[in-house]
Amino acid sequence: MSVALNLDHAANAGRAAVPARRSLVGLGRPELRQTLMSIGLDDREAKMRSSQLWNWMYVNGVTDFERMTNIQKGFRQTLADKFLLDRPDIVTEQISIDGTRKWLFRFRDPQNPNLPPVEVETVYIPEEDRGTLCVSSQVGCTLTCSFCHTGTQKLVRNLTAGEILGQILMARERLGDFPGGQRPDDGGLVPAPRGSGGSEGDSRAITNVVMMGMGEPLYNYDNVKQALLIASDEAGISLSKRRITLSTSGVVPQIEPTGREIGVMLAISLHAVRDDLRDMLVPINKKWPLKELIQACRDYPGLSNARRITFEYVMLKDINDSDADARELVRLLAGIPAKINLIPFNPWPGTNYDCSSSARIERFADIVNNAGYASPVRTPRGRDIFAACGQLKSETERLKKVDREALSGA
Repeated sequence: MSVALNLDHAANAGRAAVPARRSLVGLGRPELRQTLMSIGLDDREAKMRSSQLWNWMYVNGVTDFERMTNIQKGFRQTLADKFLLDRPDIVTEQISIDGTRKWLFRFRDPQNPNLPPVEVETVYIPEEDRGTLCVSSQVGCTLTCSFCHTGTQKLVRNLTAGEILGQILMARERLGDFPGGQRPDDGGLVPAPRGSGGSEGDSRAITNVVMMGMGEPLYNYDNVKQALLIASDEAGISLSKRRITLSTSGVVPQIEPTGREIGVMLAISLHAVRDDLRDMLVPINKKWPLKELIQACRDYPGLSNARRITFEYVMLKDINDSDADARELVRLLAGIPAKINLIPFNPWPGTNYDCSSSARIERFADIVNNAGYASPVRTPRGRDIFAACGQLKSETERLKKVDREALSGA
């Protein structure tokens, strides 16, 4: 059983009618200050006002300039006339029987507001000791990984830093995660946990963020970098960088800058230990094969036992799940501080793959564990609402395909 809600975000009503207003969400501190100076503020006042705006946007989650009570009323109106604090529209919100939530968010292209809107999926996974938000970086994907549903949706465009942050802000709003926020009544379904996710003593529903949604984050590096630096800013959303994980399928040239410039935890979508098989499962391997990828991991800035790399390995029946595969995985990662997440394959319509049996997964895990690597088996979450790993794909994109087939008589 799952619950699906159709929602409209009131704060965004009529957004398309005012394209001249620039969104302040996603601007870095220097850019925000320069933007305020562009409307006539001197450097001193722009610095002060940008600090105030930063607090209202990211600490208090405010989307209405009129609520910014420490800013002069006349200037609040000036801000409202020239700028937006926009969030995505919620097309649907689905709630799984296990408490997992999946939102379909709608965005308009900020540079081309007259173009049709685009949609992405974002997933919230509540657990006893944490609440993890899985965030998208692109609309669609270019990688065409053969076992991944998202990879069957063509890339439309990159998300902006503001759109990436908008997913976090909107999810926090829906979960009552801002000061004074009220959590929605979802009929007694599994509640979001409260754990320490930011500053010491802070308690929130979203404690962790993973860039594991739609898209390849390192193909949208600049926007992802800006969004994650804002998300980890101590004066704002204040997520610890150790609670933010960026997952890549292996864009080797951007791995070192990710560690040096962003400083978050790294996850690698590995899924195979031989180049011939990985070429098929994860085609980006043809450009950056395993030898180059593993060396980039060994060189990752700050790598240590306290800052391990997570290697994600989806378990595919009779494809990559043999004892020999497990032993080669151990050999391949020798000497790298690592954790290996074993992911039971999550089926989707039209796939040619099956999930490995529980006994086979346990045997694979035993070999890896006995070699000294933590290898938890990820419990599938939100399968009933297609929110599990590898299942994300814009619902409207699926529906549009159905409509096209109906019109063509297919």
